[in-house]
Amino acid sequence: MKLVVASAGLSVPSSTRLLGDRLAAAAVRTAAEPVEVEVVELRDLAVEIAHNFTNGFPGRQLAAAIDAVTSADGLIVVTPVFSASYSGLFKSFFDVIEKDALAGLPVLIAATGGTARHSLVLEHALRPLFAHLRAVVVPTGVYAASEDWGAEGLDGRVERAAGELVGLMQGLSGTRRPAGADLAVVPFAEQLAALSSPAGG
Repeated sequence: MKLVVASAGLSVPSSTRLLGDRLAAAAVRTAAEPVEVEVVELRDLAVEIAHNFTNGFPGRQLAAAIDAVTSADGLIVVTPVFSASYSGLFKSFFDVIEKDALAGLPVLIAATGGTARHSLVLEHALRPLFAHLRAVVVPTGVYAASEDWGAEGLDGRVERAAGELVGLMQGLSGTRRPAGADLAVVPFAEQLAALSSPAGG
């Protein structure tokens, strides 16, 4: 199985990347079969994402990242909290992905912030975003405030969320269809003919 971590951390080292790595490691430990993990650092794609908005085409690195995310069996997304929501870089990356490309994909949502007061970002921002993209979001999201690192509770949330993600990956792997695979294309002439033919004819 292939697991991709999309991290929107901006600094090096980054607590956002650290949380993504811990979630991925927990998923690998939990899985009954080998898991290949790939990390996509959105910070490295910022310029190509901006260019994609202006010219409509992804650069080579961005195209590779989009392919990795859309072909994965499971996805872990981690963003720092900016202005009580996900970061602009995080949202911009998912804006350049075709809307239905994540349909049916198991996704674990996670975020980091300086205070526990922003923990609801998982429910009011991240979960609705991926529900809109028709992904399958695991029930447990993971938020890590500055005081959570090294404290009790974070490890348990990480393990529970990773277990839920792996369960979905193992249950849904191989069942996803490419975006648009179920859309039949009817030629325009055929549609006109159907409109002009008598009812029941």
